[in-house]
Amino acid sequence: MNNKIKQMVYAGLLTALAIIIPIQFGFLRIVIPPYFTATLAAHVPMMLSMLISPFVAAVVGIGSTIGFLIAGTPAPVVARAATHIVVGYVGAMIIMKNKSYVKAIAITAPIHGILEALVTIPFIGFSVAVYPALIITVVGAILHHSADSIIAYAIVKAMAKARKKNIYNVFGEFKTQRALQR
Repeated sequence: MNNKIKQMVYAGLLTALAIIIPIQFGFLRIVIPPYFTATLAAHVPMMLSMLISPFVAAVVGIGSTIGFLIAGTPAPVVARAATHIVVGYVGAMIIMKNKSYVKAIAITAPIHGILEALVTIPFIGFSVAVYPALIITVVGAILHHSADSIIAYAIVKAMAKARKKNIYNVFGEFKTQRALQR
């Protein structure tokens, strides 16, 4: 099958998941007022899409935004979901360059947290009174990003085991160089 067609199919499937998760899995949502929420597994489609291509990651990020919009979450939460477009794209670029899922997750975690805090500022303003809310958003987003990256990693490893082949070497070149040194 043509690589572009495969990417389109993956983009469609992961986008569908990115839309469905905030709509159907609201019971997995943690809310810390004023605008921080964390829906477990909401980042997983984005993280899986980073392993495919930057284009697919951006499309899945758009799907995530649509999912949170359809789910009826407040505008700041939808804006935070829109950051998945940038985070997924950047993560996919890192993976393309370095071949390391772990490096992509580590680099995009603070980007994700900071972007989520920045997009909430127009909704809550920026003052000393809301500063703790912004810190909660940054730290919460990084923790949520980390938890979902572990779920995505487990899915990739399970798929590799089921297909009896290494779909992706999560540590990339580092593992290869280390093996050569032995």
